[in-house]
Amino acid sequence: MYESGFDYERQNQPNEYPQGLTHLQDPTRRDPIPVAPRPHKKSHRGAKRAAVLLCACVVTSAAAGFGGGYLASSLAQPEAQAAPAASQAQTALTAAASPAAAGDAMSVSQIVEAVSDSVVEINTETTAQNLFRQTVTAQAAGSGVIISQDGYIVTNNHVIDGAQQITVRLKDGTSYDATLVGADPQTDVAVLKVEATGLQAAQVGDSASLQVGDTVVAIGNPLGELGGTVTNGIISATSRQIDVEGQPMTLLQTNAAINPGNSGGGLFNDQGQLVGIVVAKTSATGVEGLGFAIPVDTAQAVWQDLITNGYVTGRGELGVSVIDVTDQRMALMYRLPQLGVYVAGVENGSAAQTAGLQVGDGILAVNGVEVSSADELKAQLEQCHAGDQVTLTVLRDGGQQEQVIVTLQEQVPENARQTVQA
Repeated sequence: MYESGFDYERQNQPNEYPQGLTHLQDPTRRDPIPVAPRPHKKSHRGAKRAAVLLCACVVTSAAAGFGGGYLASSLAQPEAQAAPAASQAQTALTAAASPAAAGDAMSVSQIVEAVSDSVVEINTETTAQNLFRQTVTAQAAGSGVIISQDGYIVTNNHVIDGAQQITVRLKDGTSYDATLVGADPQTDVAVLKVEATGLQAAQVGDSASLQVGDTVVAIGNPLGELGGTVTNGIISATSRQIDVEGQPMTLLQTNAAINPGNSGGGLFNDQGQLVGIVVAKTSATGVEGLGFAIPVDTAQAVWQDLITNGYVTGRGELGVSVIDVTDQRMALMYRLPQLGVYVAGVENGSAAQTAGLQVGDGILAVNGVEVSSADELKAQLEQCHAGDQVTLTVLRDGGQQEQVIVTLQEQVPENARQTVQA
C-alpha cells in the first residue's frame, strides 16, 4: 500500500516534544535534561534552528501530501476497476438474455433445448393382402415437424403414403391420431393434422441464405425406435441435384448422420431455425455422411398450399397418359417408327384434346428441348405453370413431324379433384 522507505503511520503521529526544544536522553535519569545554548553565538544558533525547523516542516508537509495522495489513489483504484467490470457483467447478461436477437450462434445443446419439442415421431399402419389372400398389417415409422400451435405437422409423403392409420407422438410421450391434410409426391411433402393446441411450432428459417460449411443439427426418429435423436454436422452442398425414387429433386446435402426413420424430421441451423425437412440418405456400401433434406423455402410453399387447397396449385399439365417405347420389339408391336415417348391416352376436355393431340403421337420435344422418355417429358413440363403455352414437336402419320401448341391446364390430383367437385 505504501511507498518503500516511507512510514505513513509514523509520519502522522503527534510530536511528543514541545516545539523549539532539542532533547537528549540521559540513561541514568528518567527525565529529559535541557541543554543550555552558548550565549556568544545565540543569534546564529537561533537562526539556524529556525531554518532547520522550516525545512523539517516543508519536508513533513510534502511527505504528508504525497502519502495522502498515494493513499487516495490506492483507495480509488479498486472503484475505478470495479466500474468497467460491472459494465462488462451487464453486457454479458444482456447478450445471454437474447442470443438469437444478437445474432450469436447457439451451441448444439442450446439448439436442442430450443427446438426438440417441435419434432415428433410418426407411426403408420398399412393393410394389404399376402399371397394367400390374407389381410396383413404392415407398420412403418418416420418423423415430423410441428409447424403451427394448433396441430399442423409437416413430414415426407413417402412416410405416410398408403397409410390407413397415422399416429403422432410428442416428445413428452403424448400420442394423437392424425389425419392427412394433403400430400405432394413431386416434392415428397405431406401435411398432417392432430387435434391439439398450444404445441411448440418450429421457427422457420431461410434455406436460401445457407452456405457450405454452415453448422446444422438433425433431429428425428431413426430406426423408428430412437425418437428425439440428435446428430450434427455441416451443410455439404446447397443445391444438389439427385433422383429420389425416380423423382428429380434439388436438395440440401449434409454430413449429419441420417438413418431410416429420420425422414420427415427437421434440419436446423445454428440459430435454432428450421432450414430443411430430412428426406433421404445414400446408403450404398462404403458410403457415409451423405444425407439430404428438402430446403425449407421449397417445403414451406408446398405445405401452405396443401393446408389451404389440399394440393399444390398452379402446376401445368397436358392431360394425357404416356408410355415409354424402349426397344425395337415394343416399337414393332405397336407399329411405331422409332423409340421414344408416345401418347397412350387423352383425357376428355383436357388441354391436349383441345390442342388436337392424338393417341399414338410421339412427343419429340418441348419448346425445342428434345425428350425421349416420360421422365424427361415430365421434367420439362414441371418448369411450366397452368396457363402457359408450350410448343410440342410430335411424330405422327408414319413419321411426319408437326408442331402442336398447347395451353397447359392446372394439375389437380384425383383426391383433390373429388373434394373440389363435392
